[in-house]
Amino acid sequence: MAAGRMTVLFVCVHNAGRSQMAAGFACALGGDGVDVLSAGSEPADRTNPVAVAAMAEVGIDIAGTQPRVLAVDDVRASDVVITMGCGDACPVFPGKRYEDWALDDPAGLPIEQVRPIREAIRARVEALVADLAP
Repeated sequence: MAAGRMTVLFVCVHNAGRSQMAAGFACALGGDGVDVLSAGSEPADRTNPVAVAAMAEVGIDIAGTQPRVLAVDDVRASDVVITMGCGDACPVFPGKRYEDWALDDPAGLPIEQVRPIREAIRARVEALVADLAP
């Protein structure tokens, strides 16, 4: 972590929808003050194409992202760990800030149902980034 920067880790089960959208918003909104990681407890083979399309609608490209498995080092390196439905799969280290965001899983949903999830994620990430600002 660079001086003055916070590292945020977004974790969901498949690392294909919610955590990828959150990471996309955090990268776009966090600027130079936030390093962003995302991972999944049971990663999918690819990022949800409907999540990719929903983010493209708001000008954020997550098409090149690839789901990856959560590593203990990801948690260790993070200042803030945001979980989204992955239960107890995330290791806990003292001194970290943990939040669990209850959000619907966009897997298998049409874009009309993913848009409200995207907007809920955007609102939470905006609040998080504002809270992390020095």
